[in-house]
Amino acid sequence: MSIKHELQNIISGNGLVRYGKNIQTITNYLRGKKETVSNLKKDEFNKNEETKILIDFINKSNLWFTKIDNSKYVGEGAEQKIYEFENPNFVLKLNDSIFYSSWFDYLNNLLIHNYFFSHLSYELIGFRLIDNKLNAVVKQPFVKATESTNLQNVKDFLSANGFLNKKDNDYFHPYLGIILEDLHDENVLTSDGCLQFIDTVFYLTDRFYEE
Repeated sequence: MSIKHELQNIISGNGLVRYGKNIQTITNYLRGKKETVSNLKKDEFNKNEETKILIDFINKSNLWFTKIDNSKYVGEGAEQKIYEFENPNFVLKLNDSIFYSSWFDYLNNLLIHNYFFSHLSYELIGFRLIDNKLNAVVKQPFVKATESTNLQNVKDFLSANGFLNKKDNDYFHPYLGIILEDLHDENVLTSDGCLQFIDTVFYLTDRFYEE
């Protein structure tokens, strides 16, 4: 089976990927609700409606995460807050999906990341409201950078794997139909000479769904 077909199966909820089961349960639920709402209202299923439905699912499934230790706060970027978790080997990341037009797209990003970078997989362990904004809570192995990242090395690695550099730190895989963005030197660390993709922003295009 080709990589593209493997990824299509994972996104549809039929394929296996590390820590994918919980994510796929939610995406399947959202997919079903989207089809129902869109058929009833005859208009676009927007993110506000999606968030309400997702919160209802979180309530029913008891997926609220409350074990945030503010003393373990590490830092934050445009889209997420980061905390140490359990021990120094893991971090928690609280992401409000600001980079995505839908929660569905954000969750698909997690699945794609876990496929390509399984040793740095995101484990979705719940959700949290911060200032009335819904945040996903994911657990991920902690990576300690041992040297600065050379972005040319990132470009060479991705090019060898079929990703074309479109501009700055943004890439596109023409066969897979996948966009990968924002790969600056804080999202790709270098540890003992190896590139570590700790934060990725994947988007699916229409080409992804083509045979």
